[in-house]
Amino acid sequence: MSNPGICYLVGAGPGDLGLVTLRAKECVEMADVLVYDALSSPEILRWAKKDCEKIHVGKRAKDHALSQDGINALIVEKTLEGKKVVRLKGGDPMIFGRGGEEAAELAAAGVPFEIVPGISSTIGGPAYAGIPVTHRDHCSQLTIFTGHEDPTKGGSSIDYAHLAKTPGTKVFVMGVARLREITASLVEGGADPATPIALTRWATTGSQKTITGTLADIAETAERENFGSPAVAVIGGVVAEREKINWFEQLPLFGKRIVVTRTRAQAGGLSRELAGLGADVVELPTIRIELPDDKAGFAEGVTHAHEYDWLVFSSPNGVEKFFDAFFATYEDARSLGNPRIAVIGEGTARKMREYRFGVDLIPERFVAEGLVEAFSNESIENLTVLWVRADEARDVIYHGLVALGGIVDECVAYKTVPETEDPTGAAARLKEEGADLVTFTSASTVDNFFKLGIPWPDGCAAGSIGPVTSEALRKHGVEPAFEAAQHDIPGLVAAIRVWAGQ
Repeated sequence: MSNPGICYLVGAGPGDLGLVTLRAKECVEMADVLVYDALSSPEILRWAKKDCEKIHVGKRAKDHALSQDGINALIVEKTLEGKKVVRLKGGDPMIFGRGGEEAAELAAAGVPFEIVPGISSTIGGPAYAGIPVTHRDHCSQLTIFTGHEDPTKGGSSIDYAHLAKTPGTKVFVMGVARLREITASLVEGGADPATPIALTRWATTGSQKTITGTLADIAETAERENFGSPAVAVIGGVVAEREKINWFEQLPLFGKRIVVTRTRAQAGGLSRELAGLGADVVELPTIRIELPDDKAGFAEGVTHAHEYDWLVFSSPNGVEKFFDAFFATYEDARSLGNPRIAVIGEGTARKMREYRFGVDLIPERFVAEGLVEAFSNESIENLTVLWVRADEARDVIYHGLVALGGIVDECVAYKTVPETEDPTGAAARLKEEGADLVTFTSASTVDNFFKLGIPWPDGCAAGSIGPVTSEALRKHGVEPAFEAAQHDIPGLVAAIRVWAGQ
């Protein structure tokens, strides 16, 4: 009997990737088909398995890649094919997300489904703007409504006169285009024109922007500042609390759009650090890691690693690829023998510790030259050294250790190639919106960034992790705004904070 399909109606949260639930992540990871809209955090797509079919239905305002009826038919069709289908929707699928309609369609078709709630922008957005939607000094009631309907039409289902008299906080979404009509209808219904109101655009993301005013003047403010959707509006005395608890917009990198060019697998750590400091992070991987051309030579080096006096790792990627191959050959970590281990940088050392191996030598300067200097204080004459490296690595370590009397073999563990996929549309976003800073963590990220043919954004700075990366930038005619003093990710983040004046 074939496996029955199932459809998961999943809330993707309001935008901040950290606000996606664990259940939502599980669903995306196991999905055979991912049907997503324009309000979903695009980084979520990275969780999908390689063979997952991704279908963008692009629902935003008047731009619909597929009608609602078409979406309903699509998720039923794919589920009936016996697939695990994830319908990923911004916020919560059951709060103005038409999830109820989609669930009813699935139920009518007799196919299994599950509803996975998400954090709604009606709650999460105000929280990131420093506005509690409930507060015992202000209210004990919360009303949520949609502004998508035109209140000037006779057929509107919203009674604005009744809503105006309803006590407590009022929150609405999808109403920026009709803001003037909505606020006017509330005032006409008896609401005090001086009632505070706040609008937060792209809430919970690094692009967040908030404006405040009153029912009488907020429409004029929004028009003057060209304030567009998607936005969430909060009406009521709770807006005053923003002056005291506006936390997110006070973060040190808030308002800075920063591009991360690391590999897709590695970008997450740096992106989380920057996003946690309030940055609007654009992940645009320019390289990806692949196995070396000489796979047999790599396997032979790993197999005989226990015969060496020293193992040298110059990057976390080398450590990971080495141990992937090692444990595919040996079941027991003790098969590695007892070589001494040298690494470049704390990041490589941390990766070694993940495999429960200590490090015997780490240089003060996290570059190849620094490692050779560190070895000059060791006695390696006639000792055997296996250098685990990238295909395109500079030969500084090889010649430096040979000059110190070491017997050095090279083990090419991986190669870097240009990244050809851009599932989140990061390249187009960079071209259209620009950036404040593009970060580079290796010469290869630099070279492959410029191969993309993206014009350097106006007023954009370049951030470098170290001298080799800086030199690569200069070869392309870009002088780095800064170079990390400590040539690793923590050092790069620290340098970014200094650059931003923090």
